[in-house]
Amino acid sequence: MSAFFWNRLRQNRQNSLADRIDGILPQTQCGQCSFPGCRPYAEAIAEGRADINQCPPGGQQGVVRLAHLLQRKVKPLDPSHGVPKPPAKAKIDELTCIGCTLCIKACPVDAIIGAAKQMHTIISQECTGCELCLAPCPVDCISMYPVETLIYDRDLARRRHLAHSLRFQKIEAEKRQRMESRQEKSLPDQKTAHADLIKTAIERAKTRQSQLECRTEPDEANGKKIKS
Repeated sequence: MSAFFWNRLRQNRQNSLADRIDGILPQTQCGQCSFPGCRPYAEAIAEGRADINQCPPGGQQGVVRLAHLLQRKVKPLDPSHGVPKPPAKAKIDELTCIGCTLCIKACPVDAIIGAAKQMHTIISQECTGCELCLAPCPVDCISMYPVETLIYDRDLARRRHLAHSLRFQKIEAEKRQRMESRQEKSLPDQKTAHADLIKTAIERAKTRQSQLECRTEPDEANGKKIKS
């Protein structure tokens, strides 16, 4: 069989394995695993680029389930990626909120609603407890409150994270396109300005040369008269 067929078959197997790994992960999308979400982490595990013990929200139980799936030895959680925390969800002090929208951009599952300079609020049942909204807040109006059980729809969190990622990729691409367009428009102006600058410098040099020549001619004439 062709190399293309085998590569395609291997890719399909990896995707299938990544799907099963992703099904075990908690879908908090917190990034503590060093990857930008649960799906990228699942793909990295499937491809052998990441270990199975890098997900604190999944806890030791998650490591055991991944080891079972992949037929590997169980190992303890890697503390360099964090430690499991008691279940908690985020809450905004709406009286303190200034409507900066930074937490909206940071939330990986779009569980925060609001608008610029308007009060924000968190959809509690959709919050995964990732804590990514805490650091960007300039007025520290977001805090975590303990819950008995961290309940949210994992499939919804997965879909929302994908939509969130695609949306911000599009926004960044549009920003780059606008910047490139501005640079392209400014290039002719820059070239014209540069040419004008050179032209002015040449004209100034010619004027100085002419002035020097005018000063030299009378001196030479006076010198000739003295000799005679």
